[in-house]
Amino acid sequence: MKLAVVGGGSTYTPELIDGFARLRDTLPVEELVLVDPAADRLELVGGLARRIFAKQDHAGKITTTTDLDAGVADADAVLLQLRVGGQAARDQDETWPLECGCVGQETTGAGGLAKALRTVPVVLDIAERVRRTNPDAWIIDFTNPVGIVTRALLQAGHKAVGLCNVAIGFQRKFARLLEVEPGAVHLDHVGLNHLTWELGVRLGGPDGENVLPKLLTEHGDAIADDLRMDRRIVDRLGVVPSYYLRYFYAHDEVVRELGTKPSRAAEVAAMEKELLAMYGDPALDEKPELLAKRGGAFYSEAAVDLAASLLGGGGSPVQVVNTYNNGTLPFLPDDAVIEVQARVGHDGAAPLAVPALDPLYAGLIANVTAYEDLALEAALRGGRDRVFKALLAHPLIGQYEYAEGLTDRLIAHNREHLAWA
Repeated sequence: MKLAVVGGGSTYTPELIDGFARLRDTLPVEELVLVDPAADRLELVGGLARRIFAKQDHAGKITTTTDLDAGVADADAVLLQLRVGGQAARDQDETWPLECGCVGQETTGAGGLAKALRTVPVVLDIAERVRRTNPDAWIIDFTNPVGIVTRALLQAGHKAVGLCNVAIGFQRKFARLLEVEPGAVHLDHVGLNHLTWELGVRLGGPDGENVLPKLLTEHGDAIADDLRMDRRIVDRLGVVPSYYLRYFYAHDEVVRELGTKPSRAAEVAAMEKELLAMYGDPALDEKPELLAKRGGAFYSEAAVDLAASLLGGGGSPVQVVNTYNNGTLPFLPDDAVIEVQARVGHDGAAPLAVPALDPLYAGLIANVTAYEDLALEAALRGGRDRVFKALLAHPLIGQYEYAEGLTDRLIAHNREHLAWA
């Protein structure tokens, strides 16, 4: 089995490598290719990756290349974890929206749209090159904004599934609180990427006992603290929202906070500098503790599980993924991409049935889906007017004056990445 990781020079990659090494019975990787245009980072990450495999007695071969076509040739699956423009572009995404009084964040609002505009054309080009070398290869997308990127891939006819680590993070957290194995916890996880709610937490499977009320009663303070939300809000909802919902439920509070501290991108850039220095140490043969602060917790376990199921291995039959709606949420079009529990196998992902949603959640999901429609159109076809309409449709913006100002700033800060600008 051959896998390729595009964006293999990311500081995330040792987390992924560690998962491949520990879970080799689930996903027996024989060859792993790390692909990245940044040769200097690739050398550091690749060296540590080989040492991790060696320490854990993994027989698989790890190679690195800056040549995309060579790297993805004959791969059974290609994992995408790239960041177009790097942390510098992310820093802009997180700062210029604040000038208009709007949240600056890399996956939602104006910053999320900027990232989508930069990313979708690049990902589609990569996917076409994968298809030319191996039309049967699966593409697993971890590149944000996952929902929009996965929809672009699926609409272009690629064999693609989107992946996020939010659900597996909740699963692991709830398992610890309940003192059970993670595999015993099934989430009633519903929504769009980075716009989800845990409507239930079930023990033993989709039909198991719902212990969410017990979790909220006994551990509500800890759960609310992790979300950085007031416990009273969580109790009133009676569900556990993704921490990304804070951008919607406490938008103005978040804007005030963001204006008083360095961007997350600046923090991550400093962390990455330190991590890359560690990766260059020939004595290091395991992922460092600092990597846990970088983000992407449990990404490796989720990626291994998904790849194993898609490639006919021993992955879990039910997983949270991003895939076509296909009637699952009846108020959305079939070709919307949703994030829910799905049965995953060599034919792809088929969402499980979801109970009727409260309008409180369905309304926001429908609104953001409409924005994503417009965002994808802008990413595929370009044009100032399309950017403006997407921004105007976004529930975190929604005002003509804001949309105008943000459109100008988005184009000015991303001109080098937008062929039409």
